Amino acid sequence: MPEKERALLVALRLPGNNDYEIEDSLDELTQLVHTAGGEVASRVIQNRPKPTPAYFIGKGKAEHIHHVCQELRLDLVVFDDNLTPGQQRNLEDLIQCKIIDRTSLILDIFAQRAHTREGKLQVELAQLEYLLPRLVGKGLMLSRLGGGIGTRGPGETQLEVDRRRIRQRIAKIKADLEGVRKHRKLYREKRQSVPTPVIALVGYTNAGKSTLLNALSGADVSVEDKLFATLDTTTRRIELPNHQAVLISDTVGFIRKLPHQLVEAFKATLEEVAEADILLHVIDAGHPDIEQQVATVNSILSELGLEDKPTIAVLNKTDQLKNKNLIKCLSRIADAQVAVAALYRLNLDQLLRRIEQQLQHLLTRISLSLTYEESAIISLIHKKGRVLNSRYLDDRILIEAEVDFKTAAIIESKLQQTPLKANI
Repeated sequence: MPEKERALLVALRLPGNNDYEIEDSLDELTQLVHTAGGEVASRVIQNRPKPTPAYFIGKGKAEHIHHVCQELRLDLVVFDDNLTPGQQRNLEDLIQCKIIDRTSLILDIFAQRAHTREGKLQVELAQLEYLLPRLVGKGLMLSRLGGGIGTRGPGETQLEVDRRRIRQRIAKIKADLEGVRKHRKLYREKRQSVPTPVIALVGYTNAGKSTLLNALSGADVSVEDKLFATLDTTTRRIELPNHQAVLISDTVGFIRKLPHQLVEAFKATLEEVAEADILLHVIDAGHPDIEQQVATVNSILSELGLEDKPTIAVLNKTDQLKNKNLIKCLSRIADAQVAVAALYRLNLDQLLRRIEQQLQHLLTRISLSLTYEESAIISLIHKKGRVLNSRYLDDRILIEAEVDFKTAAIIESKLQQTPLKANI
């Protein structure tokens, strides 16, 4: 078994940052290094009013890190923030050690954990788009580094080709992923022809989403106490207490400072979240910085345009809390609606009933009698709801469907009438 790479972590304490925020972010960076297969030997924090253009940190601090790396025989230096290509090159020249930033580290973990063809394509796209501006004059440097954390994924040979070929590869991957999106769209359209609601699990990485999916569905999704244990979407069918069938999907976990390249590359996967009827926001009740994790997830959902999606907040891992601490935790997370312990299947019946209630509030059944000139409304129903039954007559179309209340109001406005009851 190869020896673990030994890393030094570096962070800036800027005005407005408190010690707890910096240490918590570095604790998470330590977990990321561990997940990537390395170990952390030391940390360096520098106080500065702002990052420097040349080295991000001060030049004197960079020289100090150079001596620390030699003394401790370290393999890499990991910065807790993103570096510009110029900063990374300057730091490598001065420190004489492999330099990676938080984005590169997360991309490396994704490269290790992607298993499906789609997942591997998404990770490769994100890595190539991140590395493209960093390839100028770096072929020899990449060869010298010789693999390890921050260099996995497309491979050294791929990274050393010229920019034109890399752009061609990026275009090819995007075309392949567009094919995946079209396939998913056809699958969703077929799925939407059957009135089966879709529930998507979202949350901070390692909050217990896969454990909850396994507990609710009896699935065997891989569960590890590591960040980003799940990359590929898994969908399972479950039955609610009222015998209504629903589909529940596990998705990639979110994290603070989530690389923009990953958000873009994983849009095909995240479309499952966008198309869901309800989101289950799974929250780690035992995490000391629970409010920050909730804020991070909400921020990313907002970036995806999903801030108004119906959501049930699920406080997970409550078995780790005593009763008084659980009450305190619930008060800290004002929108926490259900408290569960997925590992021990505690309170799952309460969660299922909450899903039932939410679904009942979302949909209304309408029956329409449309002329053929009004057939565009049928397209709207297919896009926003579910057609339960249809009948085509000589002069009109009879449709029975389930839609949300907002869509029902839009249809009513278009028809300038209350939806007609039709005998279908």
